[in-house]
Amino acid sequence: MSDANTTDFTNPSTFILLGIPGLEAAHVWISIPFCAMYAIAVLGNFSILFIVKMEPRLHVPMYYFLCMLAVTELVMSMSILPKMLSIFWFNSREIDFSACLTQMYFIHSFTDMESGILLAMAFDRYVAICNPLRHSTILTNSVVANIGLAMVLHSGLLALPYPFLARRWPYCRTNIIPHSYCGHISVVKLACADISVSSYYGLFDLFTVIGIDLFFIAVSYTQILRAIFRLPTKDARLKTFGTCVSHLCAIFALYIPMFFFSLVYRFGHNVPLHLRILTASVYRLVPPVLHPIIYGVRTKQIRARLLQFFTHKET
Repeated sequence: MSDANTTDFTNPSTFILLGIPGLEAAHVWISIPFCAMYAIAVLGNFSILFIVKMEPRLHVPMYYFLCMLAVTELVMSMSILPKMLSIFWFNSREIDFSACLTQMYFIHSFTDMESGILLAMAFDRYVAICNPLRHSTILTNSVVANIGLAMVLHSGLLALPYPFLARRWPYCRTNIIPHSYCGHISVVKLACADISVSSYYGLFDLFTVIGIDLFFIAVSYTQILRAIFRLPTKDARLKTFGTCVSHLCAIFALYIPMFFFSLVYRFGHNVPLHLRILTASVYRLVPPVLHPIIYGVRTKQIRARLLQFFTHKET
């Protein structure tokens, strides 16, 4: 066997990202919807932050949590899309080993953070509907800030093993990643070692973080629905439930693509590789694109501010 085929890639200096394998000729065309989604995600989430800051009526826990979600999704999209677009536009496929591990860390950390923020928002809805008179005393600004800090620390610490485990494996096969970003499994699959620990930790993170968050979200909404059905009139029930619609849409926008991708990636072995990679690339962008649209459409104050901005701009 030649030396070229037995090159030791232990702690390689760079990885090569292929983008969407098999669709390299269409990368420029594929970049158009991705670029549009990136622009919507960045402009939409910055708009949410600006409007909540400028509108005093939105200085309440629900919209503080929404701002945390907007920041999380800005970081998530900015961690993935610039490199992905550089692959599509300039064929810039090399990524430094440390930069790849950093991207991996941000992806997993902020995915967990998104889930945690949606749980915090579910708790806010629970308190607002089931204990409305105590809402302002339970969810004070300091409590909201502490919840935000706890989510950052919790997600940040749980994501640390991903790059740590990826760094310790020897990479003696290749440094070519058939993906558009540095996902944990995509990277460690290149290792010439038993990566069971990495696989088990990924499942542990999925079930203990996402699973527990979903469980408590379900518990919160069970209590919320019980409280809503106890209301005396249909109008009161519809009005109260209407305050939860945006949050429910945000939950679906995160978890449905996540579980669809997980099923395709783990069980869709007959699905062509380029479709699996395309699905994985799109699913990371769905929540950052949809969440500001959902809250922009559903929240009267945000809608009014946006209309006011565009009206003044035209005049």
